[in-house]
Amino acid sequence: MKLAKLSDGPEIFHTIQGEGVSIGAPAVFIRASGCNLHCVWCDTDHTWNFEGTPWPHEKDAIPGYAKFLKSEVTFLIEPVDAAARILSYDCPRTVITGGEPLLQQDEFLEMIGIIRASQPGHQFEVETNGTRIPSPVFHEAVNQFNVSPKLSNAGMPESSRLHPQALAFFAQSPKAWFKFVVSAPFDLEEIQTLCTAHSIPRQRVLLMPEGRTCKELDLHAPWLAEICRDLGYRFSDRLHIRLWGDKRGV
Repeated sequence: MKLAKLSDGPEIFHTIQGEGVSIGAPAVFIRASGCNLHCVWCDTDHTWNFEGTPWPHEKDAIPGYAKFLKSEVTFLIEPVDAAARILSYDCPRTVITGGEPLLQQDEFLEMIGIIRASQPGHQFEVETNGTRIPSPVFHEAVNQFNVSPKLSNAGMPESSRLHPQALAFFAQSPKAWFKFVVSAPFDLEEIQTLCTAHSIPRQRVLLMPEGRTCKELDLHAPWLAEICRDLGYRFSDRLHIRLWGDKRGV
């Protein structure tokens, strides 16, 4: 399986879930390398913005920023070895993130099976962009899907970032929660249109303030919380940003 690389090993780390319905829960994160989307603001661009690819990124304007050499940011590992690393933390929850984990369903399914053989009650969350339908066996194995459909601010055409059949699948799944980062009122309008078009239940939608610092979060959180209260969405803070800032591996 292909994982993102952190220091000299795979990007597998013990932390707490920083957002969504399981916010605050201890969890081991494992980050897949590879993504079928290329959001211009992506904060995990080391999983897809490789040398030779044509996609732009907002960091292009930063002096010294360059696309990543794929071999230097990708770690190849067998599912059994990834499972052993996760089990070593003795934590009952794993968050499979990316990149886009659903591009490697078979590998992650094997890993899940190994962990469950040792910890039958182990909980698995999958972070996904909502453009792929999980296989029946993968959907059965996963406890929770955190679905983040991308808005127009991601810098891609709608045909790339929104897949109606996949969104319809997740909208009907009791395991799926939808989460969106909101920075301005026009984001909310687009979210409402998307939810209506794809029959996404409002009570399963979480809105989070945009920000990579506490100051930025505080700029958006108060008015967004009031909108969630008045319109029936869930509000989620971004706890990892408040605790550790915009850092990898925590």
